[in-house]
Amino acid sequence: MRCPFCTNEDTKVLDSRQVEEGSVIRRRRECDACCRRFTTFEKYEDIPLSVVKKDGRREEFSRQKLMVGLFKACEKRPVSAEQIEEIAYDIEKSLRNRHEREVSTEAIGEAVMECLFKLDEIAYIRFASVYRQFTDIQRFMQELHHLIEKRRDK
Repeated sequence: MRCPFCTNEDTKVLDSRQVEEGSVIRRRRECDACCRRFTTFEKYEDIPLSVVKKDGRREEFSRQKLMVGLFKACEKRPVSAEQIEEIAYDIEKSLRNRHEREVSTEAIGEAVMECLFKLDEIAYIRFASVYRQFTDIQRFMQELHHLIEKRRDK
């Protein structure tokens, strides 16, 4: 690492610490030539993840948008903010582990449905009603029957 003060390339690391939940390493360094100290941050570079909408538009993936949907589905339910954050983190992690630059809204929706099914059935139905765009009571009842069958198979 080059010293920002004298541009010497020989520096030594005095201290390293993980910050931002371990995704960044903070290093305290000292230049061998001028003996001045400085701090550097080492962070991995995320590959941008695009979401392909139903109409073909593309936008950057947003964990915040995912969490808003989860919070709406779990509103007034016994689900903590930490659980919602963990679900959002797990979904984003699994999407990024696919090593694809684009993911469909369907893939995200299905991942959310799977997580909510395990977490809270009411939140699952709330999310499903929006995600699957129930237009009548018959479609709603079909989803309830599907939920009952899945629960019976557990």
